[in-house]
Amino acid sequence: MFFKDLLNKIENYYNKPEMLITTFLRKYGFFIPDKLFLSIYYKLKFGKRLNLKNPKSFNEKLQWLKLYDRCPEYVDLADKYKVKNHIEKIIGKEYLAELLGVWDCFDEINFDNLPNKFVLKVNHTSGGVVVCKDKDKLDLSLLKIKFNKMLKTNYFYAFREYPYKEIKPKIFAEQLLENEEENLIVYKVFVFNGKPKIIQVIQNDKQINESIDYYDPEWNLLDLRQNYPNSDNHLSKPNLLGNMLDKSMILSQNLPFIRVDWYIVNNKLYFSEFTFYSDSGFAKFYPDKWDEILGSYLELPMNKVV
Repeated sequence: MFFKDLLNKIENYYNKPEMLITTFLRKYGFFIPDKLFLSIYYKLKFGKRLNLKNPKSFNEKLQWLKLYDRCPEYVDLADKYKVKNHIEKIIGKEYLAELLGVWDCFDEINFDNLPNKFVLKVNHTSGGVVVCKDKDKLDLSLLKIKFNKMLKTNYFYAFREYPYKEIKPKIFAEQLLENEEENLIVYKVFVFNGKPKIIQVIQNDKQINESIDYYDPEWNLLDLRQNYPNSDNHLSKPNLLGNMLDKSMILSQNLPFIRVDWYIVNNKLYFSEFTFYSDSGFAKFYPDKWDEILGSYLELPMNKVV
């Protein structure tokens, strides 16, 4: 399996040499100033210059926000552990999965005190999640290697997303959210200057048959896709859509852009996380008009100095 993955990577780098350069930048480009780093990375991803003086597209404006909208308050909102206090204060604890424990290092975790099913996460990266459905099948030695590596990573340097730079890394465990009759669906609400504009709906998240659809707030299907296919079975309007949109607006006050991620589990709404820069501002939209459309929704705080 290792050699197959290695050969696939080599083939991808051969066919798309820009992938090799972007991978190098993410891993070893920490010495490059932020503005130069983002300009190079944007050029490699989109084949055109990053316009920071007069940004128009969604992806351009997200790069602008990375550089010029650096509020200290964003750090705790991006912290997947500390944000729970914010959510509980603003909309209530009932919108949160149960917290089972929090630790500074892997060796502090007493797995005997955890239930048979749980989710183990780090608070300071994107995607640092392990889903455990049977505690007896966990390989703790491999898990320790994985989490120790993540704890040493400063995710800021991958894509220069400001809030991650100052987060103190922690591990925490949460209740595993499971629907009784269907797979868990992820709802990601894109909120522009306090107004929800689109909902990204992910079915079979992080599985081989993953699909992504986009809806407007009235649940009309949009002609929009990214690198994942649209689903064959479009979902009916969720009963809790109105509540999801209302809570997203409440949580996003005074923010130029935020993506608010949710789950609906057994007819109950759960907050997942905030994302300040969806796909780090490097998502390709098809048709590409959507980069401009979404960009038109986002009013930048231009009182900031460029």
